[in-house]
Amino acid sequence: MITYEELLQELFSHADEGYRAFHKKLLKDDTIAVIGVRIPVLRAIAKKYKGELQSLLAFPDEWYEVKFLKCAVASFLPYHELCAQIEGLVSLLDNWATCDGFAPGCIAKNKEDFLTYIDRFLADERVFVRRFALTTLLHFYVEAKYLPEVTERLRRVHAGEYYVSMAAAWLAAEIVIKFWKAGIAMLEENSLDPVTHNRAIRKACESLRLSAREKDALRALKRPVTA
Repeated sequence: MITYEELLQELFSHADEGYRAFHKKLLKDDTIAVIGVRIPVLRAIAKKYKGELQSLLAFPDEWYEVKFLKCAVASFLPYHELCAQIEGLVSLLDNWATCDGFAPGCIAKNKEDFLTYIDRFLADERVFVRRFALTTLLHFYVEAKYLPEVTERLRRVHAGEYYVSMAAAWLAAEIVIKFWKAGIAMLEENSLDPVTHNRAIRKACESLRLSAREKDALRALKRPVTA
């Protein structure tokens, strides 16, 4: 069973100062302490300790990498065990990188049931818990069967929190890219707030999966944003 001191020693042995400075800048939060371990290395460490979640959960949350590992190791859990831990896990989400990387594979076979959790998290006051709800929809639900559920939940999102709006825009853009007619219909009904609406168009236009003609059609749907 690994100790906290042993884990920190392992993490610091992989520290990259250049990456630490780069990643800390991307996180845009000076309160987050970063060691500087690259994501592929963190994922390899998570796989190594996937049977030691309870030990990891008992460790302090003083480092970004430790929180990331807790979520990454939890991503290996069977569905019923994930649900037993999910409230504590989402409380660890305090930045976009940990949030976006937390995509437990067991949700893929339990999508119908997990919608209850998504609804709960969408209504949460915590920014990155709401973002997690949206990124989970993005990771697992952008398919024909769930389009009505996804678009209905997108309508609940309003600009105000940058990281929530950006996740909603990312999700909306993926719908446009994969399901052009449904995506365009969603944009034409103006159900997203103008900021998120325009961000979704910009995100979709960055994709190589759309033609120049499709991108022109999208840009024509941009909406004015009032201060």
